[in-house]
Amino acid sequence: TGESAYFLSSNRNKKSITVNMSNPAGQELIRELAAQSDILLENYRVGTLSRFGLDAPALLGVCPTLIYCSISAYGQDGPRSREPGYDAMMQASAGLMSLTGEPDGMPQKTGVAITDILTGMYAASAVLAALNARHRTGAGQHIDVPLFDTQVACLANQAMSYLVSNEVPPRYGNAHPSIVPYQAFETADGYLMLAVGNDRQFAACATGLGLAELANDTRFVHNRDRVSHREELVELLAAKILESPTSDWLKKFAELGVPSGPINDLSQVFSHPQIAERGLLQFLSHPVAGKTPVVANPVRFSSTPASLRSAPPLLGEHTDEILLNTLGYSAAKIVALRAEGTI
Repeated sequence: TGESAYFLSSNRNKKSITVNMSNPAGQELIRELAAQSDILLENYRVGTLSRFGLDAPALLGVCPTLIYCSISAYGQDGPRSREPGYDAMMQASAGLMSLTGEPDGMPQKTGVAITDILTGMYAASAVLAALNARHRTGAGQHIDVPLFDTQVACLANQAMSYLVSNEVPPRYGNAHPSIVPYQAFETADGYLMLAVGNDRQFAACATGLGLAELANDTRFVHNRDRVSHREELVELLAAKILESPTSDWLKKFAELGVPSGPINDLSQVFSHPQIAERGLLQFLSHPVAGKTPVVANPVRFSSTPASLRSAPPLLGEHTDEILLNTLGYSAAKIVALRAEGTI
């Protein structure tokens, strides 16, 4: 259809307007839209919008109540602020890839653009905080949300581990750096994820595996002991888990209260009863793609449920609607703007 899966995944409940920012009339159009908006979100390279008079100082100067949120690679200042950047670059330069992958393999990026997603979530919470501040002060503000800073912040316990020890954390593959056993294991017919979070769960896990004696082994009694003897323990568990199919182990672990789960591919994910029960798979009518599957909002509100109101738009699909209804332009003016290449 010409519509990318990436675009379809990110743009439901949105309207699309196309404006030529290099055209002075287009710049004025954006200023008019900003004056009627609560929030402006942009992700251009630092300095780009200032060339068009559409940067934060310019727009806040004419619309002081505006919440202006800038998402960029490295932020509005600093030695790398003018550089471009994408998700994979941030996973690399902000340290995530150094922590991801097998110990003896290459650094790996994640299977989805996780830095982009996390930055969007930080931006959303920042915008809500700025709106709350505006309720008190009446003033808008500029929010600076860099991909790099976000990814550094999301290094979480690994960052703190380095900061307090000055030791660079190694890669652990699918294992946890400070909890054992907490990793993927191969079974007779596939894989499972085992997440033993405390000593009681470890004793139950050992019993379920037919290795009850491990719970009393001084090398493995407490988590700190298991971390110190990680390789020995994992070797024992891996050999045992390999003997039976995934479903057998999951049933046994569930009965014993040991956290575990299958490693599903996306076909298995979207055919799982949990997806249907939670309504996570929805369908929208798209003008080109037709009936389009989308993943629902994962958050449930008791009183104000989130809704999927419209499919992702076509490029510029709502230009005329917005100019007519929001800015009050006449049909003749819209025709003229289109003829001169402004829209």
